[in-house]
Amino acid sequence: MPSSKEGLLFRDASRRVALVTGASRGIGRAVAEGLAADGFDLALVYAGNAEASAEAVAACEAAGATARAYRCDVASADEVKATVGAVLDDFGAVWALVNNAGVTRDGLLVRMKDEDFERVVGVNLTGAFNMTRALTRAFMRQRGGRVVNMSSAVGLMGNAGQANYAASKAGLIGLTKSVARELAPRGVTVNAVAPGFVRTDMTAALPEQVVERYEGQIPLGRLADPSEVAAVVRFLVSNAAAYVTGEVVRVDGGMAM
Repeated sequence: MPSSKEGLLFRDASRRVALVTGASRGIGRAVAEGLAADGFDLALVYAGNAEASAEAVAACEAAGATARAYRCDVASADEVKATVGAVLDDFGAVWALVNNAGVTRDGLLVRMKDEDFERVVGVNLTGAFNMTRALTRAFMRQRGGRVVNMSSAVGLMGNAGQANYAASKAGLIGLTKSVARELAPRGVTVNAVAPGFVRTDMTAALPEQVVERYEGQIPLGRLADPSEVAAVVRFLVSNAAAYVTGEVVRVDGGMAM
């Protein structure tokens, strides 16, 4: 239940709050807008694109949600602690955490720089750890909640030139299963979603022949729309998924089967 502290944005006890990282665009924005449509209020965490985050807030508000954006480098435990504290001060409670923030710094292993490996693991894996740890006591006190970690089909099957990214996404699966076991006695479910190739700003900038090559690896023959990934997240944070935990759901058109 939300606190009665004066100044809270979150006042309607019938509405739950979701915290979504990497929420300014792509999959994260689709998740945020979908959850807003489902009746959630939103704490949207972004790394640096204030303009895009403001647009995401406006889209969530247009769907009837109370929404606020928070700038945070999820790889920093100190920034995460401060951000989660601000979210709890503003909203009083968080029901769902979606760890979607992610970066890529691709390159062949022999030429991969230390900082490129460390940054990708830091944001994609350590960031999810930082956020989940920061909210665990709140989840335990309220004896319920949802955590969804955005993994990847690459974390299941690997990909040349993405040793850092694949390692971070595979690590998220181990993190998901371990935390699911720890928090299940308190009614908190923890699951992962593993998208394949998705139509985002990044793939839109690729040459058409590269996109066609990707599509050739997918049994369904096309890239996913972000809303198709968001639909699975929306299910996993809903009451309908109360008995699903420790699961990895692929949304990859059959690529990794």
